[in-house]
Amino acid sequence: MANTGPIFSAVSSNAHQLYTLLQCIGFVPKATVQITPDGIRFSAEETRVIQGLAFLDKALFTSYTFNPPTTPRNEANDAGHHDGTAETAYYPCFVVSLSALLETLKIFDINDASSGSFSRAVSVQPPNPSASSAFTSPALLLDRSCTIQYSHEGAPLSITLSETGVKTTCDLTTYEPEDTDTDIPFQRDGIVMKIIMRSAWLHNAITELGATDPTVLKLSASATREPFFALSGSGGPLSESTVEFSIEHQNQNNGPSQTHKVLTDDGSRARAKRAKLAPTVTETFLVSPPSSMGTRINQNYRFSMIQKAARAMAVANKVSIRGDRQGVLSLQFMIEFDNNGHGGATGGGRSSGASTGGTVTFVDFRFVPLLDEDDVDLEMD
Repeated sequence: MANTGPIFSAVSSNAHQLYTLLQCIGFVPKATVQITPDGIRFSAEETRVIQGLAFLDKALFTSYTFNPPTTPRNEANDAGHHDGTAETAYYPCFVVSLSALLETLKIFDINDASSGSFSRAVSVQPPNPSASSAFTSPALLLDRSCTIQYSHEGAPLSITLSETGVKTTCDLTTYEPEDTDTDIPFQRDGIVMKIIMRSAWLHNAITELGATDPTVLKLSASATREPFFALSGSGGPLSESTVEFSIEHQNQNNGPSQTHKVLTDDGSRARAKRAKLAPTVTETFLVSPPSSMGTRINQNYRFSMIQKAARAMAVANKVSIRGDRQGVLSLQFMIEFDNNGHGGATGGGRSSGASTGGTVTFVDFRFVPLLDEDDVDLEMD
């Protein structure tokens, strides 16, 4: 009761950034929110098979104030603490309507810019730079600010949007989370695969595979033999399709070769493999399956669930594809906002390694693999 101000208050000078990140996990109507000293964590999950995590870093806000409340009395008593000094601060956690929050953020037609970003990112080709002007949606978004406030425990989450003197406030009802431990477990100390590449390449592959309406996505990766990394769609009404991320040869100008020639001491030519085999489009390619898997990692996932991450694939600059020993798949998307507030793939033509001096944020998806009986059920549907 010592705190006289709100538990949390933050102001963003660019509401479009918040909308872009939250829309990535907008595949379910509700999300669990946790306020921390470093930012706001939004978690969305469906049937314990897919989970999307969006973190609104405090760097996205021009001001960020967090006054954490103390541990509730019943929790302190359960822990056996009776003196006042035993109370500790904790981070508020509650559930809000994610769909209502997204609708609030696009009151001033923020979705115009967002939908444009999504369509442009379908291809890795850069957009037409002459297509934007002072009257396009991204330019108009720059003067919009957003204030988020959570005054006390059980209070609504208040969203205030301001544009050229016009203010709109929406109070979103907060609910107690049914289960505070809703994260899909991912073994960070048991990672058997880590692949980093431009997110647009993954998005294009999923889009191509989706044309055959598959029910199962098959992921295959090997560090020793081709195909080194491949995605396949199967189980649909049409034939199975596969996208392979292969090694390109020297006679192709857009990638390194799989083999190269070297001169021996006697002047003869010999062929030698690259010191480290990896698909050309990848920046990092680490595959180390446990002995029980052999030399290749093979995992199946429900294709419709993978598609729910398509918007994050479209707006992100890079993606880190990781798998653990249990088969849980983590897709961690890096979304970079430049100094003008534009994010990710909207920067068309910018190299994946370029730095704009803006803010880097992350959206993480986790997927539970299909078991053999799950594959049979999908084929019978």
